[in-house]
Amino acid sequence: MARFYTWMLRLPRGFRDFPPEIEIVRQRTISAIEEVFRRYGFEPMETSSIELWETVKGKYGQEAENKLLFVFPDFLSKEWLSLRYDLTAPLARYVASHPELPLPFKRYEIGRVWRHEEPQRGRYREFWQCDADIVGSPYPEADAEIINLIDDAISQFGFEIKIRLSDRRILSSILSKMGIDHVQVYRAVDKLDKIGWDGVSRELRDQLKEEEITKIKEIISIKEIEDVEKIGGDEIREVTRNLLEIIDLVNNKSKVVFDMSLVRGLDYYTGPVYEVVLKDQRIGSVAGGGRYDSLIKMYGGKDVPATGASIGVERLIEVGLETGIFKKETALTQAYLISISDKNRDFCWKICKELRDNGIRTAVDLMRRDQRSQREHARKVGIRFLIFVGDKEEKEGMLTVVDSLTGERMYLSVQDTVAEIKKRLKSS
Repeated sequence: MARFYTWMLRLPRGFRDFPPEIEIVRQRTISAIEEVFRRYGFEPMETSSIELWETVKGKYGQEAENKLLFVFPDFLSKEWLSLRYDLTAPLARYVASHPELPLPFKRYEIGRVWRHEEPQRGRYREFWQCDADIVGSPYPEADAEIINLIDDAISQFGFEIKIRLSDRRILSSILSKMGIDHVQVYRAVDKLDKIGWDGVSRELRDQLKEEEITKIKEIISIKEIEDVEKIGGDEIREVTRNLLEIIDLVNNKSKVVFDMSLVRGLDYYTGPVYEVVLKDQRIGSVAGGGRYDSLIKMYGGKDVPATGASIGVERLIEVGLETGIFKKETALTQAYLISISDKNRDFCWKICKELRDNGIRTAVDLMRRDQRSQREHARKVGIRFLIFVGDKEEKEGMLTVVDSLTGERMYLSVQDTVAEIKKRLKSS
């Protein structure tokens, strides 16, 4: 019987519950990121978590669509559906169906996405993304705006970051001259950080000669934009000039590193691409994005340029907790009312309402516990201010307030209690 109940309590691999001490960190992190998005003039929106498979098909590329999307039948409508793989394609669908939108359309979305991949550190089947996109501008100002936004959103927490930057058109142009299909090369090179060059070369051997593979390794090892121009010629000079314009508009240029090995795996990227990695942390990229100028047209809309990026909240939080940048909190509740005896409970309820009305997050005993049990419960939950109400307090209209952080005991009126708690919370 015990084994049966253990089975009943399991979650599918790659899915998680978040207890309060983790969810508080998550909400604070997401709220801080959202505030940066708003500061940059982006507006919120939300797209459906389920898409029709027939509208998703052909947008992400063969590997993602064959292996990573959750696709399932709807037995009522007889249609095939897909869980949202990212927040970019749904945005493109929305824009294609709303040609009246004023451009540029700057939107952000924060929500769950699902990927049917092997779970590992920093990689789950259900996770949250924080996306910001600019639709309508083909200019480097839009790409730089996204890079600056992502930098500010992540760096505000104290992370040291590096921004890898490239443009898919560079490698595509060079490979085209060599008579090589760039799509398969992109898919292999995109795995470089995961499987190393030996793994990439093994994947390429099925379709390329050894000397071609060696040449590709030389190309993606180039570290300077000027060196790319030497081998690419006039055809990619416009592309490299565009990259240099983007870099010139980036606020923190020292964080940007040109990296030819960066291609991004999804097929809808058409130009500049970028990823953010944390220094001294081996957890992969924590943000990434690029330009996808053809995606909206693929949904039947106009030919509208677009660029955007996504922050992976899960990886940020994991590293933040490991390094001490983020601190766990067991409770958001600020004050707990403790009735000395049963006859003080009605007064406790009255005081509880007053504190809440004044903006203090307050809890009160709901279990009819004795005073000692109430104190023990508040301690276990992690509530800072304990407010005792007994006969004396009720008679005089006062409260005995204990700050569990400092150990101080105070005898205050309700209004003074509100003011003192707010003052202490602000200074802590």
